[in-house]
Amino acid sequence: MPALTIARLTLAEAVRRRLFLALLLLTLGSIVLSWWGFSQVATFQPRGEPLTPAQRTLLESQLLILVTFMFSFVLGISAAFIAAPLMASDLESGVVLAMLARPIRRAELVLGKWIGVFLLVGGYTAAAGIAELVVVELTTGYSPPHPVETIAFLVAEATILLTLALALATRLSAITTGVLVVGAFGVAWVLGIIGGIGTAFDNPTVEAIGDLSRLLLPTDGLWRGALYQLEPAAVLLAYAQAPRAAAAFPFYVDAPASLAYVAWCAAWIVVVLLAGMWSFRRREL
Repeated sequence: MPALTIARLTLAEAVRRRLFLALLLLTLGSIVLSWWGFSQVATFQPRGEPLTPAQRTLLESQLLILVTFMFSFVLGISAAFIAAPLMASDLESGVVLAMLARPIRRAELVLGKWIGVFLLVGGYTAAAGIAELVVVELTTGYSPPHPVETIAFLVAEATILLTLALALATRLSAITTGVLVVGAFGVAWVLGIIGGIGTAFDNPTVEAIGDLSRLLLPTDGLWRGALYQLEPAAVLLAYAQAPRAAAAFPFYVDAPASLAYVAWCAAWIVVVLLAGMWSFRRREL
């Protein structure tokens, strides 16, 4: 119960800082741009000839993947810079001292903060993702193969980053935490591309770099899980003709995320959250 109370207060703090308003405006802007972009695809006629159904499916799916990729980056940055201040600012201002004077353990405070940020970011991801997919379907008639799984992977990706940001914010300032988390997010994505290049050139050492990065910070692995759910069968079949060369392409995945990897991501979140609780318990206030 104390953790749920802290979660409710965290959501109220997010409202006070107008985070909901900022996310709403961001979502509306992206939906308007997506509607305009996909409406252009619907009437696109290269060389004066209409696209075939297969060409339209390919173009629409690739454009949706690109939009989802940009959304995942915005989501990752938002998760880092939302979670970090909600923890670090209470420590810097001394508000946490008043909260801990009541019958509440430090671990419950961290857990409550995590639940509140998770509800905020996860709810935003689901709402914005559903709205984007509805706009695409209404505009073009195209729907990705597995929309629910795509949104679930994006929520998991954001959860990784907000958990890391919350744990680091128990020791570092909000701005330092945000920069570190976003930087690690970008580095993990680049290392994932490098690993794909290693696969394309049959270099096990370089390929292992990408595999290791997806274990240390699973954001790139979860993005690839979302990417696979967006790929129609025609795209998978086309790239399967040259699997090694396709491995270097950052917007193609030839296999879904395994259950073992999903379990690893869940364990990663639990371990990092516990590490944040331990760090906060050991900190002098």
